[in-house]
Amino acid sequence: MSHIILVTGGARSGKSTYAEALALQLSAVPVYLATARIWDDEFRERVRRHQERRGPQWTNIEEEKYLSRHDLKGRVVVVDCLTLWCTNFFFDLDSDVDRALAALKAEFDRFTDQDATFIFVTNEIGMGGTSDNAVQRRFTDLQGWMNQHAAARANEVVLMVSGIPVKIKG
Repeated sequence: MSHIILVTGGARSGKSTYAEALALQLSAVPVYLATARIWDDEFRERVRRHQERRGPQWTNIEEEKYLSRHDLKGRVVVVDCLTLWCTNFFFDLDSDVDRALAALKAEFDRFTDQDATFIFVTNEIGMGGTSDNAVQRRFTDLQGWMNQHAAARANEVVLMVSGIPVKIKG
């Protein structure tokens, strides 16, 4: 049976650091599953800093879309992050929210059907103002609905506020 923990919050709220520390409390050899697609040099540097922060006890996996192809039974897995994962489906499916959301939900459910502990990191991008860009508004909707799907299935939900974890569920 899986155990799902969702760690959510705004940009630079401490989500990844919290998720990594929690994983190390639960396992001496956790898995870090990165969903990022490297878009530019600035993002490449951001990824490098994240990798540098983790030690040799981590198993690192890079997977942009099909998380369920990885057998992680019995492991503690940090998935960082749902937002970038959603981005990959959204743009690969021509910004079609309905198709992307259906694909994301199905893949999330297949992946979390494994007997493992999953710590998902995500962003609350809908807490800010409404964008004047139609594509951004559609993505914000997609992200919000996917966060709701993950939170509904999660055993625990933690909201990070300025580096402080606030327990929402569990």
